Amino acid sequence: MNVLVIGATGGVGKHLLPLLADQHQVVAMARSDAQLAAFEAKGVDAVAASLEQPVSQLAAAMAGMDAVVFSAGSGGATGSDKTLLIDLDGAVKAMEAAKASGATRFLMVSAIQAHHRPNWNESLLPYYAAKHYADRELMASGLAYTIVRPALLKDEPGTGLITAAKDITSGGAIARQDVARVLAACLDTPHTQGQAFDLISGETPIPQALAAL
Repeated sequence: MNVLVIGATGGVGKHLLPLLADQHQVVAMARSDAQLAAFEAKGVDAVAASLEQPVSQLAAAMAGMDAVVFSAGSGGATGSDKTLLIDLDGAVKAMEAAKASGATRFLMVSAIQAHHRPNWNESLLPYYAAKHYADRELMASGLAYTIVRPALLKDEPGTGLITAAKDITSGGAIARQDVARVLAACLDTPHTQGQAFDLISGETPIPQALAAL
């Protein structure tokens, strides 16, 4: 598959690129010339585009892609305005661009319990609202979607052991590396199409956990 990774410079995206490159033709989306040059210096195919550009430009960047992985985010240092523009509108524009360009598979990195308002993190309400509605738009888009809702992300080595379920309300955390491993596995697991699930570290190897969804 030809796969475009949006959010390739982020914590999950950095782990995801080499995982996908083993099995697929991967292209990283870069929003600046500096990012584009950095990818090219590492031998990573990249295309220049920004989630704040028109849908037509995003669609041009997706030309020839079979799948899109959306792991972008505005980041904790920005305000609610950027959360709205990137995590919600940027995600929806990416969906529209995928449909316009002919990409049919769409993997979304969301947030644990984003589908269940009573369990939203009180300190991150704009972020959770953005994720909630972006996920709903994806489910209604007609794309072959998978929505992965990870818990608190950790910068530590992954274990390859997870718990994945429609609802996980017990809290928890997960390494970014393991989120990337789950995304890579979902791309090659047709069973995960049309699925949305919470994700934390656990005791089950990733292939078995996904098969049990």
